[in-house]
Amino acid sequence: MKKNIEIRWHGRGGQGAKTAALLLADVAFNTGMHVQGFPEYGPERMGAPITAYNRIGEAPIRVHSNIYNPDYVVVVDETLLSAVDVTNGLSKEGAIVINTARPKEEIIPLLNGYSGQVFTIDARKVSMATLGKYFPNSPMLASIVKVANIMNQDIFLSQMEASYKHKFAKKPEVIEGNMNALKMAFEEVQ
Repeated sequence: MKKNIEIRWHGRGGQGAKTAALLLADVAFNTGMHVQGFPEYGPERMGAPITAYNRIGEAPIRVHSNIYNPDYVVVVDETLLSAVDVTNGLSKEGAIVINTARPKEEIIPLLNGYSGQVFTIDARKVSMATLGKYFPNSPMLASIVKVANIMNQDIFLSQMEASYKHKFAKKPEVIEGNMNALKMAFEEVQ
């Protein structure tokens, strides 16, 4: 990972983009990194577009604003590609990670001429196989960790397991499925 990276998440209310950004910040913080994780939304409701952000790095973070020129973008809902300019300000040295079952060749024309790396993952397939329900945030979280090389996979999985044990203390039956979703996403992102 380079010194500091900036990530912008695009999703819809209820899909877990905000939760994933905050989990990423927690896990990175627990490994000694400097972090920020925060959402941007107003009076949104379930299904409305939302944006969340992460700043992660080895150096202290002094900036306190939205991220306008991210190194990476995560698109949790591919329908946003026609509703929001998800590539706005995105560094061509970075990458975009999109939740879609479609091949990259169908997605690239929807990215407003973006010339950087494009990664895809079918988060629906991953979450249905591991959780039995559609929760795209865990697969998308693992995908960006891999694509951005934020931390070692084993460290990430260990930290996520500890985080899930805390978060789901009253629902321990969901921990294994979420851990399997993370592991499968590392293999499925392309």
